[in-house]
Amino acid sequence: MLFKKMSELVDEEAKGLLSRGLDVQAVMPAVVEIVNEVQERGDRALADLTERFDGVRIGKVRVGADEIEKAGDQVPEKLKKALEIALENIAAFHHQELDRDLWMTETSPGVLAGQMVVPLDSVGAYVPGGRAAYPSSALMTVVPAKVAGIERVIVCTPPGKEGKVNPITLVAAEMAGADEIYRVGGVQAVSAMAFGTESIRPVQKIVGPGNIYVTAAKLLLRSTVEIDMPAGPSEVLIIADYSAEPVVLASDMIAQAEHDPQSISVLVTDDEDLAIATRAEVEKQALEAARREIVKKSLERAAILVAESMEEAVAFSNNFAPEHLEIIVRDPMDVLGKIRNAGSVFLGPYTPVAAGDYASGTNHVLPTSGYARAFSGLNVDAFVKKITVQKISKEGLSLLKDAITILAEAEGLDAHAESVRKRLAKEKPERV
Repeated sequence: MLFKKMSELVDEEAKGLLSRGLDVQAVMPAVVEIVNEVQERGDRALADLTERFDGVRIGKVRVGADEIEKAGDQVPEKLKKALEIALENIAAFHHQELDRDLWMTETSPGVLAGQMVVPLDSVGAYVPGGRAAYPSSALMTVVPAKVAGIERVIVCTPPGKEGKVNPITLVAAEMAGADEIYRVGGVQAVSAMAFGTESIRPVQKIVGPGNIYVTAAKLLLRSTVEIDMPAGPSEVLIIADYSAEPVVLASDMIAQAEHDPQSISVLVTDDEDLAIATRAEVEKQALEAARREIVKKSLERAAILVAESMEEAVAFSNNFAPEHLEIIVRDPMDVLGKIRNAGSVFLGPYTPVAAGDYASGTNHVLPTSGYARAFSGLNVDAFVKKITVQKISKEGLSLLKDAITILAEAEGLDAHAESVRKRLAKEKPERV
């Protein structure tokens, strides 16, 4: 774990922290091969590739109603209740993001211009799985799609060793409103959702988290299907001052580290004593962590940095553009006003990333690897398209006539200008 004053960071260290992008080019040859195979061989490729990568031979790709029903019997009631609470909060939050279906405004006399919000027809949600269950990702991808009004939302998730989807994931996807669920993961799932196979009809957009291979496939297929965002290993950056508790800061860094050996945890503080105490607490909690081997590897990429001021800490955060940003300072709202780049922000000592990961209502599908500089987290806007609408009266067109014709002729598009003049001619042309 890197521990330094920011003023002492050498260029190589600073560059390593800030430029942590995904090396998708390294895996792209393998991804291209899989994509081509699925496009050419459809369901047969899905079966062969699932056997190769997941170690199981699948029969029907689509999960049947009987398997979903049995999954419901296997999941404990307290877990279902937790999913229900999370679902209600996620739905309530995303309902607040909905725009008006149609609005119009008068931009000048006689000229009405507006926008119509229309949901996409179909979306594919990728939910990681296989060795572990991620029911929260099923909720986070399917619920906002349904809130947006999408009629067909499908879920693709890898099967376990017995060829079945984890029951918890099935229950979550069913509760969220998924219309179709398929036992296929990885690049082959992304390819199937993009191109379609005998069993899976293609979708207009693919959303959801995944590993570097899934991300590379999504980027490769953007000319065929839209995607939500590129995503890499999960990360947290914490801005803290003297008011923060080292045990809390350390617990959030450990929580991030247990995701994956490639996960990144960074603390930036203007209090050196707090930094020293937090480092000691991180080392202590790392030894006690259930996933200590993963945590140990991840912490090799972690950093605790001491800033000269809170302004320097904020500037570093905006440069870093973290997926998750925790602000644990005496006046978090003051710092929030200076934040420009972050996937999701967590304010105060009682707002851990875990709350947003599961049940507070905000979405946990977020831009990583610095993509928060340009991308938003998953939200209702990702599932709709916005169509502009206008209605102009004869008087309104008359007022715009000169501006339109002058600009059209300046671009050499005389027919554009004539399309205005002919409408406004005193004598209407005779119909043949």
